[in-house]
Amino acid sequence: MDGVLHNAWYAAAWNHEVSETPLARTLLGEPVVLYRNRAGRAVALEDRCCHRGLPLSRGRVDGDAIECGYHGFTFDDSGSCIRVPGQARIPPGAAVRAWPILEKYQIVWLWAGTPEDADETLLPDWQVMDDPAWRVVKGDPPFHVACHYELFNDNLLDLSHLAYVHIRNIGTGAVPDFPIVTSRGDRTVRMIRWIMDSPPAPLYARFGGFDRNIDRWQYAEAQVPSLNTVWVGCLPAGCGAKPGDHPAAIGRGPGGRDGGGFEFFNLNAITPETDRTSWYFYAHSRNFALDDPEVDEMFRVELRGAFQEDVDILAAQQANMDRHAHKPRDWLDINVDGPGLTLRRMIGDAVAREREAA
Repeated sequence: MDGVLHNAWYAAAWNHEVSETPLARTLLGEPVVLYRNRAGRAVALEDRCCHRGLPLSRGRVDGDAIECGYHGFTFDDSGSCIRVPGQARIPPGAAVRAWPILEKYQIVWLWAGTPEDADETLLPDWQVMDDPAWRVVKGDPPFHVACHYELFNDNLLDLSHLAYVHIRNIGTGAVPDFPIVTSRGDRTVRMIRWIMDSPPAPLYARFGGFDRNIDRWQYAEAQVPSLNTVWVGCLPAGCGAKPGDHPAAIGRGPGGRDGGGFEFFNLNAITPETDRTSWYFYAHSRNFALDDPEVDEMFRVELRGAFQEDVDILAAQQANMDRHAHKPRDWLDINVDGPGLTLRRMIGDAVAREREAA
């Protein structure tokens, strides 16, 4: 695929999706089959037998290997053919591509680029996925989204849309009335907004029991190319925060709910499937009601409903872009577009450097 960064980690599957039954998934334009070997380690191979091209996902896992369901060619977890039924000799070049895999934060990650460049430090810090002080609800199954992956990056960095797309659940009309503060690092873009002394959104009222105005923060951090952390929460109105304050600066932070507050992390990994489709993996980590299955179910149902609204909006946006593809793109940019535009430039620069190196 053109225009995507290959030397990066992409979410390929939730850990529970990968088993001894082959899983087919297209990632960055490549057909991939995922399975677990006898030791429980996840494997990612090209989903195409080198003999006559049948998807290997139509075959079966045999110990540490996978057998083609057409003529029985068998491949080990490096992608090398180790058996051809009816003959002892393995033909030269009998192999399929294998990708480096890393399993962390309950996600099976695939390194799409040069294997020797795979670098675990390029993953985001999502320790809340494994911290017993936080309760995780995963978005299962991942969304299949009919849009280019960068449209989803834009969506997660411009949360003013909550006032229009999510007014029935996580949004209020006050959201766009408050300014954002944007900053960037080497591989990240941050957006912070405080929504001061305003009514709670419907789900905030239900989650936190708020019946009075709140001070609410939105902290969105996107990491090249498409790993997005959205930390949101609120305190009773009057906490003293200012527009650019980091939530931790006023006594917030992992594990804390001082002052009657409420907070959770929304962790998002968007993986390109094709130039016009993507996979969307998301999870919520909260540090309250840790042993309450009713709250688990509310998070699962209500927030999946909210994100379905995003999926529908983005699909309609992509369809309209495709419909008018013959025309020059005539978008207008406003202040809230700044973080998304910055991330797009960072991705473009990283892709250009990768191409130049190649």
